[in-house]
Amino acid sequence: MSLILILQTGIGWTETNVSDPQWAIDFFDDFDTFDEANWRDQIVWVNGEDHCYVRDGLHNTREVNDGSLKLRVVDLGEPQPCGNMSKNGEKHPDTAFVAGRISSKNRREFVKGRWTARLRVPNSGQRGMFPAWWLLGALNNEPPIEEDDENVCWPMEGSGEIDIFEHHGDGGPDHYAARIIENRGYCDGGDWQSAMLVQEANMEDYHEYAVEWLGNDIIFRLDGAEVYRVDDKGDLFPEPLFAILNFAKIQPGPMTGPWVMEVDWVKHESLVKDL
Repeated sequence: MSLILILQTGIGWTETNVSDPQWAIDFFDDFDTFDEANWRDQIVWVNGEDHCYVRDGLHNTREVNDGSLKLRVVDLGEPQPCGNMSKNGEKHPDTAFVAGRISSKNRREFVKGRWTARLRVPNSGQRGMFPAWWLLGALNNEPPIEEDDENVCWPMEGSGEIDIFEHHGDGGPDHYAARIIENRGYCDGGDWQSAMLVQEANMEDYHEYAVEWLGNDIIFRLDGAEVYRVDDKGDLFPEPLFAILNFAKIQPGPMTGPWVMEVDWVKHESLVKDL
């Protein structure tokens, strides 16, 4: 039986069910500014992406105004040199496309809890679109490397990946994928398919996309409602995780119209155990 407490607040009386999980916010960014205590540009080349990541919002790839973060893919019209490097030391070829990617690595990293972002992607469903909101283990060996223990290859423990929101435009508009990636026991050995949800959502509108740990389950939420649960896999990710927001272009060819992911806010909450 759950216990109902009647609590007096500044606006009257309210009921609270103390058997329900209780969460405390320990990180919140509403993007009034781009806070470098929380985020950094991340310059990498992965997944054979067609664009070049750039720093400092060059070419308007990253912008904060009107209370939201905008990450864009931008067509420069002609191929330009790109200094992005793959994990194998290969240099990205010249490309006409530049994009924004930020991470909270070495700034905001948390073990388990709940991560949520409120975001939208207008004009979804175009070929090559790949905006994402996701988590990666803090010991990951991709740049930037600042600590001696940042030497774990993806997706081994310490460098695990959880995708909270990924929109693959090749599959059409108004849907996203959420998943955990289980490691197969070797570098670059990730199981992308066995623990994945594909969920409908209107990309034009803001929604809250979240992942949380409850017991040893990992739960994905859309606007607060549970849409997917991975049972008994929470301990596959014991390491601190940092957050990544990026807009990638993963197919060659032209773009149509603006490509932008708008992020209203990001937060992390920890489960309060002593109620």
